[in-house]
Amino acid sequence: MYLSSLLIDVGDNPDRPRPGRLWLRNLYHVHQRLCMAFPSTFRKSDDADFLKPFNPEDFGNGQVHVERAADSGFLFRIDPHPNGRAVILVQSAVKPDWEYAFHNAGYLLAAFPEVKSFDLHFTREQSLRFRLVANPTRKIDTKSGPDGRRRNGKRVPVQDDQLFDWLARRAESAGFSIKKDFTTIQTGYIYVNKGWEGEGQRLRSVRCNGILVVSDPARFQETIIHGIGAGKAFGFGLLSVAPVSTEAT
Repeated sequence: MYLSSLLIDVGDNPDRPRPGRLWLRNLYHVHQRLCMAFPSTFRKSDDADFLKPFNPEDFGNGQVHVERAADSGFLFRIDPHPNGRAVILVQSAVKPDWEYAFHNAGYLLAAFPEVKSFDLHFTREQSLRFRLVANPTRKIDTKSGPDGRRRNGKRVPVQDDQLFDWLARRAESAGFSIKKDFTTIQTGYIYVNKGWEGEGQRLRSVRCNGILVVSDPARFQETIIHGIGAGKAFGFGLLSVAPVSTEAT
């Protein structure tokens, strides 16, 4: 698997933002650009200099609009960076082509993306520092229909005082446990708009930092690959881990 780090040019003055800062305000457009790092073989051969308009069907190559797995898909997250900057982390099953993705949008970057490969190996009772941005929701009004089948209810954000319990439940089924006294949860929202005009959608966001303990190495490895929770196309779900002596990246 591969981990990419993209340092975004957001400028030094928040009142006079660079294009990179404006780009980060809409996660739909961020995801669209990241998809461009996985062009199909036909797209690369037919448009080597990326001069043609973006066509979703030309990108993905089995890597984008698919279930995240050991050999397909990618996850991403936007993290704050020192001096007011921002960095996008991208975990992908195959090596991305960032030069192609930003061929006509290099002004969004403060530096060329860094890419490194990594292997997954965990042991039972291993302690790790973690970072996660998630979209915690719960279902309400879930009822059975006349045919006896259970109907999905409406999804609503998890209340603030229930966020740790939500995280603990997800962790239990994902092969790890959370050390509550060493974990912080920061709430917020992200904005998504598929068009340049009209109303967008505001999604609940929680940023979790802390220490976890691996309980089931095989299941935990699958969690790292697949991510946690909903909204993965909008920067949710990427679980980053590191030794407790270093910062999670």
